[in-house]
Amino acid sequence: MQYSPIRRFNPLAKAAEDKGMRVYKLNIGQPDIVTPECFIGAIRNYDQKVIAYQQSQGDANLVQSIIAYTERDYGVSYDEQDIIITMGASEALTMAFSVLLNKGDQVMIPEPFYTNYTTFIALAGGSVAPVPTSPADGYRYADRELLERHLTDATKAIACISPGNPTGNVLTDDDKEVIAAFAEDHDLWIIADEAYREYVFDGRKPSTFAQVEHIRDRLIVVDSVSKRFSACGARIGYAASTNREFMEGMLKIAQGRLCVPTVDQVGAAALFRLPASYYDEVRAEYEERRDAAYEEIMRIPGVVCRKPGGAFYMSMELPVEDAEDFLLYMLTEFNEENETVMFAPASGFYATPGSGRSEIRIAYVLNPADMRRACWLIRTGLERYKAR
Repeated sequence: MQYSPIRRFNPLAKAAEDKGMRVYKLNIGQPDIVTPECFIGAIRNYDQKVIAYQQSQGDANLVQSIIAYTERDYGVSYDEQDIIITMGASEALTMAFSVLLNKGDQVMIPEPFYTNYTTFIALAGGSVAPVPTSPADGYRYADRELLERHLTDATKAIACISPGNPTGNVLTDDDKEVIAAFAEDHDLWIIADEAYREYVFDGRKPSTFAQVEHIRDRLIVVDSVSKRFSACGARIGYAASTNREFMEGMLKIAQGRLCVPTVDQVGAAALFRLPASYYDEVRAEYEERRDAAYEEIMRIPGVVCRKPGGAFYMSMELPVEDAEDFLLYMLTEFNEENETVMFAPASGFYATPGSGRSEIRIAYVLNPADMRRACWLIRTGLERYKAR
């Protein structure tokens, strides 16, 4: 297990702030979008005299809200027993790998990938089988030859994060069919992490792996309210699968940890009832932020970056040997009008040793003006760093 590349430099950022510096924090996916009022409103209207245990599967009202949401927006039908509420997508993934993996099993994951997958899989006794991708082609991986090349005898599942964290890569319908056929041919599970499902840009239409009907017996969809509704602290997620044997295993673990916080589930049920117009408004805001950040990033001489298609992350290769050393410079030495910027070095998003050392990930979670300023600071800081 490793420390999070997203969080482990926080003490240096705090030290810079203590000295009076403003630090633009692009290292973590913490949006500044206001959480919809309906979340707090539902909690304020909660009138039970005792905050009691909920069902281990989850609040029935929340489960029904999720079922209605997937049917309304994606034409996907789930029964009640197909959904288990979890403490964020993180617990859903931890539980899913605990159910699926035996000691020594491997999970294929295109790298770079959300770093905590390493922890989730290791806790279940498994390991990551990385599938390498490149910033030059936008970190694309839905290629049958590429997938076949990195399949091992120990491979049990393939995990797909779309829209991607940390890359912003979005799988097309054709991409999903490539992955589905590969999984069927090799009898693999598919873990579809869709926490950013609605946030796709440039006219793309939101979709879910669950719309690929012929793989639903081997599909596990993981989702969360954190990013979709800017409710990261609510810690509500869920796992959905029509595979009964898998869901029985999930329920056993869910009963062992008793239940997800009762009051947060009350608020989350209201979030899933929001109209489609909510997603349209927030999607437009993130697209504007992406465009602002990308325009400034592409002014960096020697940068390698493809405009991401979704989520709110952008990964890129910088003309440096060690992005982590560059970040240390930005947090401890660089100063431009008492401002600096924090990002996530990308090497921590790789399982292959030595990979991603010159890459970084930024989260475009600030307003467009602040994103432009932060990316300008990266460019300015890079010029001074290289001139030392």
